[in-house]
Amino acid sequence: MKQQNFAKLKNVMNVPDLLELQKVSYNNFLQENVEPENRKLHGLHQAFMDVFGDAETGEGISSSDGSLVMQYLHYTINNPKITENDAKSKDLTYGVPLRGTFRLLQKLETGKIKELSQQEVYLCDIPKITNSGSFIINGAERVVVSQIHRSPGVIFEEDEEKVISHLGKKLFKASVIPYRGAWLDFEFDLNNILYVHIDKKRKIPATVLLKAIGIESTSDIIKIFYNIKNVHREHFRNCIGMTVAEDVVDKKTGEVIREALQDIREEHVKVFKEKVDHVKVVDPAPGLNDLAILLTLKADQTSSKKEAIDLIYKILRSPEFITPEIAEKHLDSLLFKTKRYDLTSVGRYKINKKFAPLFNELTKNHACKNLDFSFPGDKKRCLTREDIICTMKHVIALNNGIDGYEVDDIDHLGNRRVRSVGELLENQIRIGLLNLVRITREKMNTADKKTVLTPRILINVTPLVLIIKKFFGTSQLSQFMDQTNPLAELTHKRRFSALGPGGLHRKRAGFEVRDVHHTHYGRVCPIETPEGPNIGLITSMACYARVNNYGLLETPYRKVDNGKVTDKIDFLTAVEEDNCVIAQANTPMDKSDRLDVNLVSCRHGGDVKLVSPKKVDYIDISAMQIVSISTALIPFLEHDDANRALMGANMQRQAVPLLITEYPNVITGIEDRVASDSCAVIMAKRPGEILSVDSEEIAVYTEDGEVDIYNLRKYQRTNQDTAVNHIPVVNKQEKVRKNELLADGPSTSEGYLSLGKNVNVAFMSWEGFNFEDAILISERLVKEDVFTSIHVQEFQVESRDTKIGPEEITRDIPNVGAEDLLNLDEHGIIRAGTEVGQGDILVGKTAPKGEQQVTMEERLLKAIFGKKAEDVVDVSLRVPPGVKGKVMNIQILNRWEKPSKKKEKTNVESFNEEYRDKLKKLRAVREDVLSTTQGRQEKAKIEKYYRKKEEQLEEEKKRIKEQMKFGNELPITVNKVVKVYIASIRKVQVGDKLAGRHGNKGVVAKILPDEDMPYMPDGTPIDVVLSPLSIPSRMNVGQLLETMLGWSSSILGVKMVCPVFDGASERDVIEMIRKAKEYLKSKGVKEEYMPTDDCRIALYDGRTGEPFMEKITIGNMYLMKLVHLVEDKIHARSTGPYSLITRQPLGGKAQFGGQRFGEMEVWAIEGYGAAHTLQEFLTVKSDDVSGRTKVYESIIKGEVLSETGTPESFKVLVKELQGLGLNIELISSKKSGPGKDVPGMPKPGKEKVLERTTK
Repeated sequence: MKQQNFAKLKNVMNVPDLLELQKVSYNNFLQENVEPENRKLHGLHQAFMDVFGDAETGEGISSSDGSLVMQYLHYTINNPKITENDAKSKDLTYGVPLRGTFRLLQKLETGKIKELSQQEVYLCDIPKITNSGSFIINGAERVVVSQIHRSPGVIFEEDEEKVISHLGKKLFKASVIPYRGAWLDFEFDLNNILYVHIDKKRKIPATVLLKAIGIESTSDIIKIFYNIKNVHREHFRNCIGMTVAEDVVDKKTGEVIREALQDIREEHVKVFKEKVDHVKVVDPAPGLNDLAILLTLKADQTSSKKEAIDLIYKILRSPEFITPEIAEKHLDSLLFKTKRYDLTSVGRYKINKKFAPLFNELTKNHACKNLDFSFPGDKKRCLTREDIICTMKHVIALNNGIDGYEVDDIDHLGNRRVRSVGELLENQIRIGLLNLVRITREKMNTADKKTVLTPRILINVTPLVLIIKKFFGTSQLSQFMDQTNPLAELTHKRRFSALGPGGLHRKRAGFEVRDVHHTHYGRVCPIETPEGPNIGLITSMACYARVNNYGLLETPYRKVDNGKVTDKIDFLTAVEEDNCVIAQANTPMDKSDRLDVNLVSCRHGGDVKLVSPKKVDYIDISAMQIVSISTALIPFLEHDDANRALMGANMQRQAVPLLITEYPNVITGIEDRVASDSCAVIMAKRPGEILSVDSEEIAVYTEDGEVDIYNLRKYQRTNQDTAVNHIPVVNKQEKVRKNELLADGPSTSEGYLSLGKNVNVAFMSWEGFNFEDAILISERLVKEDVFTSIHVQEFQVESRDTKIGPEEITRDIPNVGAEDLLNLDEHGIIRAGTEVGQGDILVGKTAPKGEQQVTMEERLLKAIFGKKAEDVVDVSLRVPPGVKGKVMNIQILNRWEKPSKKKEKTNVESFNEEYRDKLKKLRAVREDVLSTTQGRQEKAKIEKYYRKKEEQLEEEKKRIKEQMKFGNELPITVNKVVKVYIASIRKVQVGDKLAGRHGNKGVVAKILPDEDMPYMPDGTPIDVVLSPLSIPSRMNVGQLLETMLGWSSSILGVKMVCPVFDGASERDVIEMIRKAKEYLKSKGVKEEYMPTDDCRIALYDGRTGEPFMEKITIGNMYLMKLVHLVEDKIHARSTGPYSLITRQPLGGKAQFGGQRFGEMEVWAIEGYGAAHTLQEFLTVKSDDVSGRTKVYESIIKGEVLSETGTPESFKVLVKELQGLGLNIELISSKKSGPGKDVPGMPKPGKEKVLERTTK
């Protein structure tokens, strides 16, 4: 169909692959197709290296006496054992086997090293990512959501608890945050002394830590933080009041006259002049300005490295005496060894970037030459002395109010990073490997010297297998994939969560974390986030954003050089962007791409300012750069209020795929990318010619002489019970290019995302039926299947071995009539194609009855007539309430038992026979096709195609033979699993939820016959009547512009393309309406049959034919049917299951429960004085067991309802009070009538019901 594009900006860069985040992260983690020696120190390889060490440098894990050493060499990844489809149908995990190669060495007493063995050990199956970016775990598709968390590095903040010190100075704190390991927190107390908390333990003066890491002397510490002045004898008088920087020592005797840190007073000058030539002092004198370190040194009680380390060890571990070596080793491993402390490359990159000037200053400080400071390298993953000193310097500079030093914004995207699948999985595998190593080391220590040891004997892989299962099965970030439609699937994979392990908690997350930050621009969508407790914590990635190697979010910009916009594209992180002046994408440009305005509106940091074109550094790449995919699908987004746009973006993900799809009249231009990148449609991998097309597969003969076969999915169930169905759109002998559409999928049409339908709408009230957002629709939408969808539900039954005997799947069910068994086959399983409804048997199943007391007579009968069916009870799988449809498919999984040799031979022979039959049929079809084909080339193509089919058949044979050896993996005690799939067709009905793309949602309130709907002057009836009151207060005016432009689109037969923030203006919309009217005039339509330029027209009442009073806005709007279908929600109960203790009906639809009649509902009935109704509610309709049985009998017999009894809950209360030792009984009167006692109430004189029991 023709398209008219209203975009004014040229497209410089296509939207990148929308699933790149998931796929790239996982592939970098696994490095599957990389040779072991070429693997980067990243992902799985890094986890192995961190835990086992590098074998090339002789590292490994050793036994406690050092006699045995195991080294890791490399790992290999094999091909998956099963296909994706098998994993889904058999409830298995789709994964690849991971094998590690290990070497076991023995250190002999002579000192030589002997290699005992080198082996490949099977470690586990790692779930493999599918082409569409999901994982198949236990048969269900899951997504691992990326987590956005606080980046490792150093963070400086204002102290919120202690705001100001006694010296009147503002207080700050610093945190050194590693990726793994102990935190260092520096903070001031009210006396301006700097303290440090190591690993959140008790605070110690910060200088203790400096002494512990080797900066032992007070004078060295002073030299690092202050300028030192060497004062000669003649100027000693000027030093009065200054602080001594280095011990003043008598040259002759070696006596210390004045220690470092002490002040020089009048009386000291005379002594100095007699005994020393010069004195080193702190310059300038600190005054009140810079006292932090001097005060800290005075508070520090330690005097040597040993004392400092002892103090730290006592605080961290235990106050008992310990040898100095152990204490030093503990501190060293805690902060300076990568095994326990890891900043990762991100943390190091951020620290080096932040502290570059301080590092340079430190390395050039001549006074500290003896301490040998150096600039930490990029590869340094643990903490250094320099990092600790510079952190202290920075926090002191903040305390002193020095310019150029600023606190960090914790919500800035420079301080938050993304952890994707690969990284999350690496962290879990590292934990699993550490557990594995612990067990292996224990085995090495306890191994008998005589036994032959190998890596396979020593390595126990259970901890690794369990942790991977736990991560994919139960982690907060591994989620059941939302498969309602392709957009929901795609958005789920591009989602960011601030929750999960190592992240925030929704109860503790404040407003600031959730709020939109200026660094979100182009990186995180400001619109798409859930409503409710997760708002702002779960977000979505912007269209053009990407995650760099450090896990930081980047967004692309075009470089502007001296006012000229170039085609050079740079990806900037949030920190890099803060220093740049960036213009908006819609800034006017001349033909030579120069900025064509005197002042350009630009962003710089968090501000918007006007600057001259020459000062602009970059310009946005596209107008839709700031929003996510879902939001970018809303046309006229710029005319919608953000709150409604949020609803619009979220509700598109809830649209059910319709039976007949149609893409919108007004599109934004990225619908095709969403359809292709979500893998909903099938695209040609290589150019070629279509060889054959049917509903199950498409064969393409490629240009390089190969045959590509594409298998189509037919009505397969998704996680949300919607259906996936592929429909071919190509014909035989058609030529196709690479990435050309071959087949449409769910919710797509012509390769475009199609979530709903274009319908004629009018904004008017109709008899109050569209009050409060309700919607009035025409019967045409039901009759012509406009909003009809197919839903597939799965029902499963298992037969198990129980303690009292096995359950059986059978047709022989006790107490079931022949009529109910009509559609079951000989095994008791329903036949495919059967129409079923509530209560129908799907799978017949019996379970053995428990041991029961049997009377003498029954035993006699049993002895005479043999064992009867009374021994079993009917536990068949039946269709639950509210479900109806056709049985579409049945799947049976049997437990594998090792067959006898004879049976195995029979099985193999029958399978081979079946395979030969298939091959025979295939070859017969080939001969048949070849006999009717002309031309050598055509015949060669067909030969190729059938050869490929034979190869596929051979592969399938191998796979099935392999599976026959092992059978189906069923849980313990389960003998057989039967799955029944029921497909139901859902037409739109009263109670279904419809919505547009602008957050305009509503529930169908009435379906009117076509002839009763309001109609236009030319007789066209309206399809949907919406309330006009739903627009002004909601401020989502975009829907009106869409409606108006949609009308002209439907008349002209042209699709309108309106990209976000760059679409049609109001003038353009009016212009298109005029064009449509001109077109209608040319076709001979009269003026009075056409709407005005603002798309308003006189409508007529379908019932009376009278015109409505005012002109009404009409047009064509895109509406979707959401997954909130009334058929899944409606619920009714008469009698049903009851709770065991309270004897009240259960609650909820799933339990077939009743409605809760709570305290407030009781007040409502009391307010009307409806005593009998209330008594009924609280007794027979709830928990009066005997009463409800009597009432049931009375209703059946048609008698008058009998008297109610006592509610069970009252009896429970009485029992509880009796349990407290209170003697309580209910004293009721038998005679009741006018003036008599009321049942259930004490008689006069017997008011005292409660009596305290006394012993």
